[in-house]
Amino acid sequence: MRLGVLDVGSNTVHFLVVDAHRGACPMPAFSSKEELRLAELLDADGAITADGVHRLVAAVASAMRVAEDKGVEDVLPFATSAVREAANGEEVLARVEQETGVALRVLSGGDEARLTFLAARRWFGWSSGRLLVLDIGGGSLEIACGVDESPDVAVSLPLGAGRLTSGRLPGDPPSPEDVREVRRQVRAEIARVVGGVSRLGPPGHTVATSKTFKQLARMTGAPRSEAGPYVPRRLTKAGLDEWLPRIATMTEAERARIPGVSEGRARQLLAGALVADAAMDLFGLEEVDICPWALREGVILRRLDMMTETGTGSGDV
Repeated sequence: MRLGVLDVGSNTVHFLVVDAHRGACPMPAFSSKEELRLAELLDADGAITADGVHRLVAAVASAMRVAEDKGVEDVLPFATSAVREAANGEEVLARVEQETGVALRVLSGGDEARLTFLAARRWFGWSSGRLLVLDIGGGSLEIACGVDESPDVAVSLPLGAGRLTSGRLPGDPPSPEDVREVRRQVRAEIARVVGGVSRLGPPGHTVATSKTFKQLARMTGAPRSEAGPYVPRRLTKAGLDEWLPRIATMTEAERARIPGVSEGRARQLLAGALVADAAMDLFGLEEVDICPWALREGVILRRLDMMTETGTGSGDV
């Protein structure tokens, strides 16, 4: 069947169309995205602004037109931390449904971590043993670890690159004092969960997902995206240590000229690097492998699993 996944994230509204059936690898057929950066479109009370809501409604309506054009049988729509934590989140969901007919399901942080972990497990397989997965989004950092397809630990922390940039790193470039304070706060947040993960034992394989990690890996020498999804890519702590002091002093325009860094994500690059550096340091990681699959693929895989269990084409994410 042809499925569509509508991912309303903190940075982008991403619509992915895949051809999928039980027991097979989902094959991407079409992808479109619009960078709304909802995590940055908040008023003083933490509500998504009127302009942000208007742009979100337009993006969802556009995705539904694409779904019809591409012959999509079913759409799996979900939203993550930007809508989940917005002061007017319920009103935003109601507005989207009223104007587009799309009922967005809001995933919890734990849901995000578990579904991303499932995608990484399916990509790398059982030979990875105990798997540790890190995912830096626009609004949150997800950490999951375990030996099965469901992680033994799945946590979400408010350390997304967009959230930190808009709330704690003003200036272009930010002041050294602000950078040090964000570094301190990020490390304190992550340190609170390290013990719960570490007591499971050392991971056999550590992987990272998300655009932030992919751009950091590319910045430090990983192959270009044009090389395809099956080319191994990794981010090393040594490479990150070399680049982090440099990007801390760069303007947004200067970061956008780094190979692999998109103009829309250049402002968030420093915050993402601070989170990645803290996570790798506190978990004692010299390198992480980049996983091409993440939350969207996890949603698709869970849906296909539910079809297998029920023998029908229906089921929740």
